[in-house]
Amino acid sequence: GHRLLEGLAVVVRHGNLRAAGRRGRKYTEAAVLYSVGIAARRRTLPMRLLLSNDDGYRSPGLRCLAEGLRAVGEVTVVAPSRDRSAASNSLTLGQDLRVRRAGDGFYYVEEGTPTDCVHLAITGLLEHEPDLVVAGINRGANLGDDVLYSGTVAGAMEGRTLGLPAIAVSMAAPDPQHYETGARIACALVRELPGHPLPGKSILNVNVPDLPLGELRGLQVTRLGHRHRAEPAVRGADADGAEVWRVGAAGSDEDGGAGTDFHAVRERYASVTPLQVDLTRHQKLDPLRQWVRRIPLP
Repeated sequence: GHRLLEGLAVVVRHGNLRAAGRRGRKYTEAAVLYSVGIAARRRTLPMRLLLSNDDGYRSPGLRCLAEGLRAVGEVTVVAPSRDRSAASNSLTLGQDLRVRRAGDGFYYVEEGTPTDCVHLAITGLLEHEPDLVVAGINRGANLGDDVLYSGTVAGAMEGRTLGLPAIAVSMAAPDPQHYETGARIACALVRELPGHPLPGKSILNVNVPDLPLGELRGLQVTRLGHRHRAEPAVRGADADGAEVWRVGAAGSDEDGGAGTDFHAVRERYASVTPLQVDLTRHQKLDPLRQWVRRIPLP
C-alpha cells in the first residue's frame, strides 16, 4: 500500500524508472507490476463506473456526468427517485425499497437516499461489482462543513465503506450553467485514479467553479475550510395558519483562507480535497484518557 504509493510517486517525480535511482529501487518492481496490471485490465475490460447523486436521477448534472464518463468506462447509474439533498449518510432500514429502471437505462430507487442507492447497487443489484463510485455532479457546492450533510459526499463515502475508491463532484453554484466543466474534471480524475490509488478509507471531494473550462485556472489540492454558524431558523405558517419552521441558510466561510477549498474555488480553481471515513480525533485520545480514567463510576 504505502510502499507502492511511494514507489509510484518517486517514478512519477523523476519521469522514468532509471532516473528514480537508488531511493525508488526497492519500490520500483511493485510499482511497475501494479501499473502493468492496471494497464492490462484497461486494455481488455472497460472500467466499471457506478454513478449516483442526491439531486435525483433526472438531474442535469448526473446526466452530464454519465455522458462524459462513457468515454472512460462502462457507466451504470443508480440514483434517488427525487431530490434527497442533505440526506447525509441516511440508510433506510426496516422497510422495502423499490428499484425501477427509466427509459434511458438509469436505475432509480423510490424514496431512496444516495447511501441506499450505492449500497443496493454494490451489495446486490448489479451483476458485476463496479471499480469506482462517482457521486454528482451536485447542484451547489459541498465545501467545508457541507460535507457533513451532503448526500453527494455520503454516496461516495458509502462506496468507500464498501471497499471501492470513490469521488464526489459538485458545482460551486446554486444554479450551475457549466456542468460540462465539472464532467471534464471528473473524467480527468477518473482516468488518473487507477495509477494513483487512494489510501484506504479515503475519498476525493471535488468542487468546481461554475465557469467554462477555458476560464478555469487548474486543479488545487485543498483542506476543508469552515463555515460560520448557520443563519437562524425561519418561522412561518402553513395554509391553515399552523406554525411551521424552515432551516436557515448555511453560514458564510469563517476559515476560508489560502489552502482551503473555499479559497481555491474563489480563485477559479477546482478544489480536490481528500476526505477520510475515520472521524476519530486521534491526537486527543491520550489527553482524554487522562481525565476519563479519574471519573468514578456512578
